[in-house]
Amino acid sequence: MIYRLARSAMFQLDPEKAHDLAIKNFSRFTGTPLDIFYRQNLPDRPVEVMGLKFKNPVGLAAGLDKNGECIDAFGAMGFGFVEVGTVTPKPQPGNDRPRLFRVKPAEGIINRFGFNNKGVDQLVENVKKATFDGIIGINIGKNKDTPLEKGVDDYLICMDKVYEHAGYIVVNISSPNTPGLRNLQYGEALDDLLTQLKARQKSLAEKFGRYVPLTLKIAPDLEDHELIQIADSLIRNEIDGVIGTNTTLDRTLVQGMPHCDEAGGLSGRPLQHRSTEVIRMLNHEIKGQIPIIGVGGIDSAIAAREKLLAGASLVQVYSGFIYHGPKLVKDIVLNCDLR
Repeated sequence: MIYRLARSAMFQLDPEKAHDLAIKNFSRFTGTPLDIFYRQNLPDRPVEVMGLKFKNPVGLAAGLDKNGECIDAFGAMGFGFVEVGTVTPKPQPGNDRPRLFRVKPAEGIINRFGFNNKGVDQLVENVKKATFDGIIGINIGKNKDTPLEKGVDDYLICMDKVYEHAGYIVVNISSPNTPGLRNLQYGEALDDLLTQLKARQKSLAEKFGRYVPLTLKIAPDLEDHELIQIADSLIRNEIDGVIGTNTTLDRTLVQGMPHCDEAGGLSGRPLQHRSTEVIRMLNHEIKGQIPIIGVGGIDSAIAAREKLLAGASLVQVYSGFIYHGPKLVKDIVLNCDLR
């Protein structure tokens, strides 16, 4: 009830202003009596994935806390892991506003942020300050003005800086809002990227005496043969995990709805079925060799269970959390133990 009232008020605001206000208040309220409005004491539902022990299988997807400003607040809500970013080597403002839109009838969100963030150095400082006792994933990308042929350099810069502080690292090559970025998902470009990242992971593991898993986040808008090729590349390069999926460019399910024609990536309930299909196909191709983190349209415990039954080991929420609040985390944690 409290979240429903808060959402009603927040939904009267411009979406990005509402987002910024929420992040500011989460950061300010954590550790004070006011965090009672979102703090939840949930039972542990431990799961081991990628050699890491997660308190429960429910995580916050990247994009909501781009700069790692509210890690402890999301921990207080009961998330088993929190993924921050996407972060780039240099700070960048992202695309022009407006760039965030609610598709309310479908419980969807369209964004064309363009990796707006304060840069990797600021994110690292925020992660170092966090007291969250769960797993922190760090999602890395490339700056918009970095030529695609030099994009791997940006990923390596970020990897060098976040490695010591990350529970796992996510390579984001699937956002539709950075020109040309999705081209890195294909053929030789993908193999070259993964080969270099894997080599850097090995050297950093030796340097720090700690192995940090490396995962790849992929798009839902891939043909079947492209998914098969990606799965093959992930296995050959011994990548530790794959996240399926990012936002979609497909508008089939939201035609005629408010803001449906806005450019950007669509997330939320309209993505639910397609992301599950991608997970199912990945699972078939990977055959258990690489764990899958499922994300896309998870707005209930049933939707989360569908992802897990399709082959995911962990799930993440974003748009569903915006529409349903912290209670969604509780519902999934309490009702998604498939053991």
